[in-house]
This record gives sequence, structure tokens and C-alpha cells, in this order.
Amino acid sequence: MIPGCVSPSLSTQTENRSRSVQNDLLKLLDAIKGNLPEKDLAKYKTSESHLDWEKVAFNSYSGEMCKQKWHDVSREIRKFRTLTELIVDAQDYVKNPYKGKKLKKHPDFPKKPLTPYFRFFMEKRAKYAKLHPEMSNLDLTKILSKKYKELPERKKEKYVKDFLREKESFMLRMMKFRQDHPDLLENVNKKSNVPEKPKTPQQLWYFHEKKAFLKARPDATTKDIKDGVGKQWPQLSDKKRIKWITKSLEQKKLYEVKTFSFYMHPEMNMTEENIVKSTLTKAERQLKDKFDGRPDKPPSNGYSMFCAELMSSMKDVPSTERMVMCSQRWKLLKQSEKDAYQKRCEQVCNTLLLFCILPLFSISEEEQQRILSEQKMGSFKKGVGGSSPSSTEKPKPPVSAMFIFSEEKRPKLQQEKPDLSDMELTRLLARMWNELSDKKKEKYKNLEMTLKAESEKQSKEDKGKLPETPKTAQDIWQQSVIGDYLARFKNDRVKAQKAMEATWNTMEKKEKIMWIKKAAEDQKRYERELSEMRSPAPVVTPGKKMKFDGEPKKPPSNGYQKFSQEMLSNGELNHLPMKERMGEIGGRWQRLPQKEKDRYKRLAEEKQRQYKVLLEQWLASLSSQERATYKEYNSLVSHKFGSTQYCSLTCQNRLELYTIRCFSNQCLYFVCKMVIFNHLRRNKIFKFGSSVTLPACSSVCLRFFLKHFCRNGGAQQNQVAPLLKQNPRPNNR
Repeated sequence: MIPGCVSPSLSTQTENRSRSVQNDLLKLLDAIKGNLPEKDLAKYKTSESHLDWEKVAFNSYSGEMCKQKWHDVSREIRKFRTLTELIVDAQDYVKNPYKGKKLKKHPDFPKKPLTPYFRFFMEKRAKYAKLHPEMSNLDLTKILSKKYKELPERKKEKYVKDFLREKESFMLRMMKFRQDHPDLLENVNKKSNVPEKPKTPQQLWYFHEKKAFLKARPDATTKDIKDGVGKQWPQLSDKKRIKWITKSLEQKKLYEVKTFSFYMHPEMNMTEENIVKSTLTKAERQLKDKFDGRPDKPPSNGYSMFCAELMSSMKDVPSTERMVMCSQRWKLLKQSEKDAYQKRCEQVCNTLLLFCILPLFSISEEEQQRILSEQKMGSFKKGVGGSSPSSTEKPKPPVSAMFIFSEEKRPKLQQEKPDLSDMELTRLLARMWNELSDKKKEKYKNLEMTLKAESEKQSKEDKGKLPETPKTAQDIWQQSVIGDYLARFKNDRVKAQKAMEATWNTMEKKEKIMWIKKAAEDQKRYERELSEMRSPAPVVTPGKKMKFDGEPKKPPSNGYQKFSQEMLSNGELNHLPMKERMGEIGGRWQRLPQKEKDRYKRLAEEKQRQYKVLLEQWLASLSSQERATYKEYNSLVSHKFGSTQYCSLTCQNRLELYTIRCFSNQCLYFVCKMVIFNHLRRNKIFKFGSSVTLPACSSVCLRFFLKHFCRNGGAQQNQVAPLLKQNPRPNNR
């Protein structure tokens, strides 16, 4: 073969390959075009985001491959229009201009009657225009409007009667027009199928009152209605307002049902926010909760209760200084006084919790979900621990390479794609991170290491800081009275300070004794904290399992956990945030056939058997002292109320699990009966006078409640024994 020449067979193969690629691209474009809606009027980005790429897929190409190839092709195409193209569109518009609602242009369409005011205006306008030729049309309209309002009802009646007579005639002619031209009317009345958005309680009330107002005064203008009706809403009683709140919620429920079918439609540029948006304000929501029997949120800990009580007597102190003063006074309290506040807080929480949970049985499931998901109930779930301001501090978000990358790119993306929501932006950033080369990722990983090193250094410095310096008796006294002095001297700190110093110097020794004792207690506190800092006691972090060398890893306890573990490990859902990821896993589990669920259940059981064997072997290899430590730790964890043993129960009724975590011994038995009874009634398996066996999960919950209650009281043993016999321990537990 001659050097530099290409073989004819090789050239033919290249041409065939390029022709094949071209044909595939044309097929792809035809498939995209075929899946577009008939009247594609949305922006190209919107239509592209709603396109079902699995329907576009053809031959051996998947939907994802087709989407990627389309993005490659679309990058090479301009997305603006030239003047030549606009001229072509303009010529079409001139030939066929948009006429809007063509029905009103029809020669037979009946003319609407003039309102009473317009009849008066047309009658008097010419006369007033001659009398005042220098006036503009606007000034004439204002004068005639004022004159009409001043007319007595007797003279107005003439115009009203003429209007009503012509209105009846108009309605008859309109009915005849509908019969003569049904096709025209159908085209105009063909409204969008998108359901009407639900109205707020105030809007519903306003439209109702507007109808009543117009019935009494048919000639009233919009301004008259607003002046007469608009200002009455804030003055309505709670009882009347709750009626419109209930109606608004009913409308919203219907709207959600109707809107759901449009959510995925390519022509409808709708997001999830359109569906779930509330029609109630915060005040209206609180009013509805109050009428449903839900009490106000109790304080989350003893410190919060102390602050709430103290702030009620500090109304004259600026809000910026109140919390500082509360914190300072809290530190001056003895430990016994702090414990007393904590105990009172727990009692209030336990009492109020009963009245928080019981109303859930009388409201809809959606309302239950809303209430349980709100952060207001979070204090009960997490417990009422913590007796100082430091216990409420939020943990800092973890620093990661992907987080740094997202924070860097997010502002730019928000400018380039303002139509994307925060969630969509997060997903896009996750995809961009996954597509990033290892070389580019290295930069962000180095930054991550630097930031983590700085964070660790800072935490070590914080740990090394000395406790707060002890205060003198004078300082403690001044902190307790500064609010009164600031109020007396109108927040002039200098004058207040001088007055306090003068008062302290003139105080007798017996008056200072109490403050001297408090200063001594503060000195002891300082010494105690200092000694703890120098030799900290070993503490097991709550919520974290202690690690033992060589201990076998605990496997999933049921089929669902095994399925979740598999889905999380394969990386298929890594582009989703964790909350959505778990929701997607739950949905997929629900859609699995029973055969597949049973397979995962068998896998989990097999893993559990293997784990037991490995655990026994590992325990046998430990020394007697190590084995005793391990067993002691496990018994401590398993007997702790609200431990993972009970938190991991897969309850059929979420309220059962919620109640296990929250309730104190005083109301265990009563709430247990309420929960189980409602479970049976809801599932229609309760019959009076008959013995029933609870489902396995409910039985576990009931047995746990009853045994725990008897252990701590014992007074209800005669009531407990029959229920325990009737509901034996399930075999699989």
C-alpha cells in the first residue's frame, strides 16, 4: 500500500459509521419531538425538565444516554432569535392578529346593561360639561360620583329599577344566544383545567360579606364595599373566625386532590410548593390548633421555664438585655434550685403531653402527620434534659469537600438558573460533584482537611479555656437588681451603676450576708469546674454506641432494614438528600412484591444467625473482666427507657412508638389503653364483649407498657395480668 494513502475499505467503514451515528441522532430528535405536547408553549427548559426520557429511549440507548446526547447537541445550537425570524412571526401576526375572546365581537352578542351609577353619569355628564368646560373628564367623574352618593334613596330607585329591568332582558337574550351559538360559547368558556387555588379564610369571609352588601346596596362601588366590609375581619370573634378557617382547609384539601394529577404534566410548570402551600397564617393556624384542643408549647427545660417566668417581670427592660440578665441570674442559682425548675418542667411536660397526644385520635391522619412533624413536638421526642443555656446549642454542620464545592458554585448557579428551586439546585450540584474529575476534586479535599484541622484546633482551645471567673458579692447583688435600676434611670447605665454602688456601700452587713454566701457558692463552683477540667471523668456520649475491639458488626434486624442497607450502599440514590433518599427507599419497599419482601426477610434472619455465632465466638475469646464490662454496658443500654431496643420497633401505629418514648409512669396505663383501643377501632377488629389478640407489634408495645408500669407501681397488677395472658409474647421477638 502507498504510504500516506487510506485504504478504501477503511474509508468506507468510517463513512458507514458516521452515517449510522447521524441516523441515530435524527431518530433521537424525532423521538423527542414525538413526546412533546401538542401545543408546546412553555420555555424549552421547562419542557425539557418535564420530558419522560424513558419514552424517548430507542434501540439499545437508555433514557439517560438519550438525555446526555441531547445536552451535547443542544450546546452546539444557538438559543436566540434573529431579526429575520422575528419579522416572519410579525408578518403572521399582522395577517392573523390575536383577538382575545372573539365572542364579544359577535354582532348578535347581547349588550350588558349599564349599572345605576353609569345611567346617572351618562344622563348628567353633558349638562355638567357645559357648566364646567374647563374641567377634565377625571374631575367631572369625581364630581358626578360625589353627587350620586348624595342622592336620596327615592331618586336612586329610578336608576336601580331601570338597571334590574334591563338585566332581566339581558339574561333572556343571553340564553337565546347560547342556544343559537353553542360552538362559539364552548370555545370561550373552555377554561383551563388547572383547579382554582384555595382561598384564605379572610378571602372566603370577604366574598360572603360582599354578596350580602351588594344585595342590600346593588349600586355600591368597590371602594364602598372595601370601606364597609374590609375593616371588620380583625374585629371578628374567634368562634366566627374558626368557621372560615375550617372552610378554607376543606377547600385546600379538595385543591390538593385535583392538583395532584397536573403535577407531572409537561405543560404545567408546577412545583411541589404549589400543592402543599398553606392557606392559613401563623395566627390562624394557632387558633385552629387551640380549637382542636392542642395546648401551647411548654418550656423545653428548666432554664427555659426560669427565663419565661423572669421575663414576665422584666417588661421595662429592653429585649436585647433580657436574655443576658436571665443567663446571669440562672448562673447564680444553687444546683438544688436548678433541679427544682427542671423537675417542675418535666411535670408540666408530662401533664401537657397527655393533652397533646389525645386530640390526635380525633383529627385526620394528615393533621396528625403535620403535628408530629413540627418542631414544636421535638422537645418531647428529644427529652427534657439540659439545665443550662449551653444545652440548647446547635451542632455545626460537618465540613466536607462536596459541601465546600456546593457553597462555591451555588451563587453562580442561582444567577444562571433562577427558575430552579433550592432542592433542584442541590441535586444539580450533587450531579456536578459526581461528574467532577479526581484531579479537580483534590483541591476541595485539601480545603476540607485544612478546615477540619482548624476546627479541631479551635475545639481543643475551647476545651482548654478556664471556667468563668467567680463573682464578688457586690457583682452578684448588682446583677439581681440592675433591671429595676435601669427602669428607674430610663436605661442610663452610668447613672444606674453609680446609684447601685452608693446603695451597696450604705447597706448593713446583715443585708449583705445572703450575697456573700452566694459569692462563696460561686467560688466553690469555679473550683469544682476547674478540678473537672484538669481531670475529666470518663463519660459515654449518649446516643453513641461504645466500640469494643473485634466485636462483630450488628446486622439488619428485619427485611426492610436489609433492603435499606442495600439501596444506600449501591449509590443509586446518592444524588438525593438523605431525607428524600429514605422516603424513596420507603416507597420502593412498599411497591415490592411480597415474594421479594420475604426474600429480604430470610436474608436478614440468616445474617442474624451468623451474627449470633460470631458474637459467641468473640465473647469466648475475651477475658472474664472484658466480658463483664461488655455485659454491664449492654444491660445498661437495654434497660435505659427509650433505648434503641424499643425505638427500633417497627410499629403499625406511629402513635404507639411516639407514646413509648414520651410518657411518664403516671399516665402509662391510661394512655396505653387509649392507644390500643384506637388502633383496634381504626382497623375495625374491636368487638365489645369479645377477647381479641393484638397484632405482634401492638402486643410488644402493650406488654412493655404494662410491665414497666407494674415495676414502678404495682397497684394495677389485677388489671394487667388478664391483658398479658390475652396477649402472649410474639414468637419472632
